[in-house]
Amino acid sequence: MSIGSTLRGLLDDGVQAFAAVADRVATVFAGDPATRRQVAFSVALIALSAKMAKADGVVTADEVAAFRVVFVMPPREERNVVRLFNLAKRDIAGFESYAARIAGLYGDDRQGLEDVIDGLFAIARADGAVHEAEMAFLARVAAIFGIGEDAFEVIAARHVVGAEGDPYLILGIARSAEMAELRRHYRALVVENHPDRLIARGLPPEAIAIANDRLAVINRAWERIERERR
Repeated sequence: MSIGSTLRGLLDDGVQAFAAVADRVATVFAGDPATRRQVAFSVALIALSAKMAKADGVVTADEVAAFRVVFVMPPREERNVVRLFNLAKRDIAGFESYAARIAGLYGDDRQGLEDVIDGLFAIARADGAVHEAEMAFLARVAAIFGIGEDAFEVIAARHVVGAEGDPYLILGIARSAEMAELRRHYRALVVENHPDRLIARGLPPEAIAIANDRLAVINRAWERIERERR
């Protein structure tokens, strides 16, 4: 079942608050962990991107379009994504309560929560830059998720640091590491962040652009290190 049609079921019966959607994800998919991870990721990304769009006090058409860049589905199914996006925009509950609900859905799965932060960064920079208000929003959400500052900086580096930024920070390894250690670390990152691996741990196929972009950034950082070490 696609995410679009799954969202339709979660939003039926006049649901008016995100808390009710989160509760349904927890109960409806309790016996299907794989589907629950995909639905939790989708719901988290849609709802928090709507809240992030309001971080500067206004939601523009461009900010809504930014979400569509990294979360692709047929137009006939997009309607339900827009329904959840608009519900989150209208909901008087603050983003911190949303983040706490999402953290509850993931439990001890910190890797899954880091994937959510990574996806939100991809949405934030879809307009060409991650703005100050968005960065503050993402840092606060990460803190609620229990993601440490070091891990957050690594995620941020993949999206915020420019082409001439620190490739060692992007890969999350010390500049003093020997080449053999760097190579092992890089290969482990490639395996860990391969799109198939990310989908297996909860990234929905509709968000495959996030996985492809992450692997591309890792590969570019490694290529720069190789050139420098020569």
